[in-house]
Amino acid sequence: MTEKTLLDHLNWRYATKKMDTCRSVPQGKVDAILEAIRLAPTSSGTQPFEVVIVTNPDVRAAIAKAANGQAQIVEGSHVLVFAAWDNYTAKRIDDVVKLNVEARGDLPMLHSYYENLKGNYLPRDAEVNYSHAARQAYIALGVALVAAAEQEVDSTPMEGFDPQQVDEILGLKDRGLRSVVLMPLGYRDPAGDWLLPMKKVRKARDTMVTHVD
Repeated sequence: MTEKTLLDHLNWRYATKKMDTCRSVPQGKVDAILEAIRLAPTSSGTQPFEVVIVTNPDVRAAIAKAANGQAQIVEGSHVLVFAAWDNYTAKRIDDVVKLNVEARGDLPMLHSYYENLKGNYLPRDAEVNYSHAARQAYIALGVALVAAAEQEVDSTPMEGFDPQQVDEILGLKDRGLRSVVLMPLGYRDPAGDWLLPMKKVRKARDTMVTHVD
């Protein structure tokens, strides 16, 4: 049997609308998705977000209520909540420096780079910094969607929820975090998902790509 390519996996995946409530994603597959998230690139290697994994049925039901009743949250077995830093702080950046020193050694250029980063980030408005951190979380979301497809796990990225309610449900504010996007994990219900038999719709490449030679 021919091994599937990345494009095969991307053609297989879709924003699953109905999950099979009888199937749970094995921990090994969840771990592979989480490791892909951990390895995702972020600006200056800051990784300014965390992922909260929710399996508790009552908590998922509360999140679903805050997300206009989107059923995948309760039908799937896991919900990943990407939560970005509410702001950049000196301590948070210093912690990134510490990780770099432990991995690469105490290089002078390392300290000067991140001191310059502090000079740029710390004076900015907190909302500007949160928006920047949230964009890094979206990079990781994209990697997570591809990783889930590679594991043949269904997923659905979700923005349609009340972030303040989700923050309250998960106690994120006290941790200096704000929820950005949700990603339920599970397995498609072939008999009940109206979107499954539909053809994938994407723009033609020549309408999206401009080549500058």
